Amino acid sequence: MGAYILRRLLLVIPTLLGIMIINFTLVQFVPGGPVEQIIARMEGGGDVFEGFAGGGADVETQSAGVSERYIGARGLPPEFIAELEREFGFDKPPLERFLNMLWNYVRLDFGESYFRSIGVIDLVLEKMPVSISLGLWSTLIAYIVSIPLGIRKAVKDGSSFDTWTSGAIIVAYAIPGFLFAILLLVLFAGGSYWQIFPLRGLTSDNWDQLSLIGKIADYFWHITLPVLAMTISAFATLTLLTKNSFLDEIKKQYVMTARAKGLAERRVLYGHVFRNAMLIVIAGFPAVFIGVFFSSSLIIETIFSLDGLGRLGFEAAVARDYPVIFGTLFIFGLMSLVVGILSDIMYVLVDPRIDFEKREG
Repeated sequence: MGAYILRRLLLVIPTLLGIMIINFTLVQFVPGGPVEQIIARMEGGGDVFEGFAGGGADVETQSAGVSERYIGARGLPPEFIAELEREFGFDKPPLERFLNMLWNYVRLDFGESYFRSIGVIDLVLEKMPVSISLGLWSTLIAYIVSIPLGIRKAVKDGSSFDTWTSGAIIVAYAIPGFLFAILLLVLFAGGSYWQIFPLRGLTSDNWDQLSLIGKIADYFWHITLPVLAMTISAFATLTLLTKNSFLDEIKKQYVMTARAKGLAERRVLYGHVFRNAMLIVIAGFPAVFIGVFFSSSLIIETIFSLDGLGRLGFEAAVARDYPVIFGTLFIFGLMSLVVGILSDIMYVLVDPRIDFEKREG
């Protein structure tokens, strides 16, 4: 197992490097960089993409010099454009910029956002409360509901209960999260029927003035609808995984032996079957745990006016905020690769019969 873990750790470096190279290369061919964003704002365009939509005539009439590379830069001094390039580091060749970026990341220096004057790490930490709230509670609800439901479906396999619950979770899985979110808003957030839950934000404006109990109540009052919207499609996979794991274990010889000895069905299920059937669920805990902290949904956050990692990534991509884009890509990519290794280790810990080294051979 030690040799397997070492090989996996060594593979993290080229894999992460490949991810960064591919994304950095693609960005070089995407129009509308940070310099164009600033030019568009100075020219009153508001967004660089408006210039791309209707700026074809400008290209032919631009003056010679460095500004010719930027749509909408007519009238701006070339020296100003060159200074912008130096400020963002675009006066250097792409390869040099890429190597400098990697060297900074190795030293855990992720830089500052181009447009927010705040460090990338601080920006991620600022947005994480929303993502943690959505990820934590949606995961807990999914586990609390799916595991008992999956066990019940396994015990009642083939019954009417199993049939209609399967239909229900498949329908829930098929419903887009954003559509369910809009339905919740219409029904319970003052859309057309009841004004029960707030429409936006993670807390109320008078949060600081509330008591401890009031703060807790206000927090859950705000996250109820977005958590429900994120959870609706999360039941199917975990429920069916639990059911199938239990069905596989129930058919094994040791279960028949336990029943033949006269053990109560409840003791057979929860004293013997449960711990074996839950191995696959337990082994996936590292990935689930990390996912709790970084779960984000752009559409859900937008609908409920929440400022989390989903919106952060989208806004960074639109604004071409490269430090945020590549910094978060590096952090999340590294964590995903490490979590994959931890999941394999967890499999071995919960079931020593698994040997990845033999499988690789």
